[in-house]
Amino acid sequence: MIKIDREDNGKKGRFVIYENGEFAGEMTYVWAGPIKFIIDHTGVEEKFGGQGLGEKLVMEAVEYARSNDLKIKPLCPFAKKVFDRHSELEDIRF
Repeated sequence: MIKIDREDNGKKGRFVIYENGEFAGEMTYVWAGPIKFIIDHTGVEEKFGGQGLGEKLVMEAVEYARSNDLKIKPLCPFAKKVFDRHSELEDIRF
């Protein structure tokens, strides 16, 4: 079972993904103003590679942004690649 949590201290945060309760990866971000955040890193533990967990993290951030009228800048190469592959994400990119 996959679970994704969000942690945020008001300046930066991360989405953390767990598989069966075990840490599997994270996507970190920093706030760039009250309605924008920058994804600066996405990483999945080698053991969990190839399962699409990195993309699940990015899409969780997208859902969070849409639910809260936020914009995202995907500076992390992985997140940028996900945004580039999904044109439907352009509405939240800045």
